[in-house]
Amino acid sequence: MLASLAGMKRSILALGIAVLALLIGIAPARAATKGGVTMPDSMTVEHTTLVLNGMGIREATVLNVHVYVAGLYLEQRSHDPAEILDSKESKLLMLHFVRNVGKDDITDAWNEGFKKNTGGQLKTLRERIDKLNGWMSDVKDGQELVFTFLPGQKGVVVTVKGTKMGTIEGDDFARALLSIWLGDPPNKDLKQGLLGKS
Repeated sequence: MLASLAGMKRSILALGIAVLALLIGIAPARAATKGGVTMPDSMTVEHTTLVLNGMGIREATVLNVHVYVAGLYLEQRSHDPAEILDSKESKLLMLHFVRNVGKDDITDAWNEGFKKNTGGQLKTLRERIDKLNGWMSDVKDGQELVFTFLPGQKGVVVTVKGTKMGTIEGDDFARALLSIWLGDPPNKDLKQGLLGKS
């Protein structure tokens, strides 16, 4: 009887270890944290796995107030902004807000970013910039904006607070939009972080 009980205990222990190993094996992918925000190491876009290239913090005013934490996902990691902008591969940019921001402040930031980074293309992009601005709304601490860049003139899928708003077509628009962060950004550390340099 005692031998039988001991055998049962060993079997239960072995089963527990097996279940634990199984749980560890199917645990979620690792994650990275910056500015108190955690993002997964990889995401899937149209059956393509994208890896986290880097995370950066958008700071505002002379007080360096944190506005959002951005994460850039690429098919292949890169520290070269020109290479990333010229790439025809899928990309994803996630903005996780860490404070409440009004729609007007968001659209003003987009307009300023496009103006700084598009040169003579602004007129060509104006209608599509207006469409992007029209999809914006007030965001609260903890909410996200996601831009999914699809190659081959498919354009940029815009998701606002979990709702897919639509797609803005054109590789020219996609490049101009991503240049807001990887060209002449609102603050240097944001770009460096997205490039995996900080």
